[in-house]
Amino acid sequence: SVLTVACEQTEVLLFDPVSSKHIKTLSEAHEDCVNNIRFLDNRLFATCSDDTTIALWDLRKLNTKVCTLHGHTSWVKNIEYDTNTRLLVTSGFDGNVIIWDTNRCTEDGCPHKKFFHTRFLMRMRLTPDCSKMLISTSSGYLLILHDLDLNKSLEVGSYPILRARRTTSSSDITSSGSSGPRSVSSLCHQNDSGLLSEKHMSRSSQREGGSPRNSLEVLTPEVPGERDRGNCITSLQLHPKGWATLLRCSSNTDDQEWTCVYEFQEGAPVRPVSPRCSLRLTHCIEEANVGRGYIKELCFSPDGRMISSPHGFGIRLLGFDAHCSELVDCLPKEASPLKEIRSLYSHNDVVLTTKFSPTHCQIASGCLSGRVSLYQPKF
Repeated sequence: SVLTVACEQTEVLLFDPVSSKHIKTLSEAHEDCVNNIRFLDNRLFATCSDDTTIALWDLRKLNTKVCTLHGHTSWVKNIEYDTNTRLLVTSGFDGNVIIWDTNRCTEDGCPHKKFFHTRFLMRMRLTPDCSKMLISTSSGYLLILHDLDLNKSLEVGSYPILRARRTTSSSDITSSGSSGPRSVSSLCHQNDSGLLSEKHMSRSSQREGGSPRNSLEVLTPEVPGERDRGNCITSLQLHPKGWATLLRCSSNTDDQEWTCVYEFQEGAPVRPVSPRCSLRLTHCIEEANVGRGYIKELCFSPDGRMISSPHGFGIRLLGFDAHCSELVDCLPKEASPLKEIRSLYSHNDVVLTTKFSPTHCQIASGCLSGRVSLYQPKF
């Protein structure tokens, strides 16, 4: 019932999405740029900022913050929330993923602990069932923590970027050329990977024939046209049913951008010593190369059938096929182009973010100059 907007100039804007009316401006929500907003329930929401803090707010009393959370040492970019455990999960450009216990929140903050650390961290997401954590990096790596247990910290002082190969496409699985396999994973117990050593895992947590809790997989997702060049994963989203992940990737030379969908492959359990590859590129599309250096945040629709993606001065609505079918009903044998359903242009500047309403047939978009647009179909 409320649309909240994170703004560059320390502000948070609140709108009524039905009437499109501006409700309120939190003019000094933070001391620096506001980056992300996450609702915890129907009244509490959290904001994070380049001022290195997270703030909790109550819609019923917006004149003051519920509390301010201190723990990060650099810009805080992402907020996730586990509704089952009421744990808040944040990540920032200090490379840290921090867990906050909102069950024991006071005016002075919440108890917190560092959960994970990696260099070049860009975005962090939890799958809808909180069974996995995905972390994207500016160096093109995608980290997946499987069988997630947020109550156990991973004792990693710093994470060395390791050599990892790309994810597979269906044609890669059956090919075996002189170049070797195109897929590899690095689980957390493998000593030669430089990630986590065996002493950092509880052997009792390992399941027969399966992976231990918080086992780590490192991937370099395949991006069309980027086989010989590095890329940066700038935006990371999850399918609402947990079937796939959605990435916005840009080349290191900043001359190409792609939107890519990767299906989670949940096959037979593999032993911890076996390589695994959880993702397969299924759909992709090249994006408009405008607004270089800015991150464009895209999203799935609530039913997962459509993608809304910033495209120049507007947004594109994309589907897995022309009929907006479910992903599971149109999985190709090889990566296929996303289908453009419609384009919407109403901005005079580069669109940086877009979001579907979870309750209404409505989409919002925001551009670099600060304008917010709301779209809904005419029947």
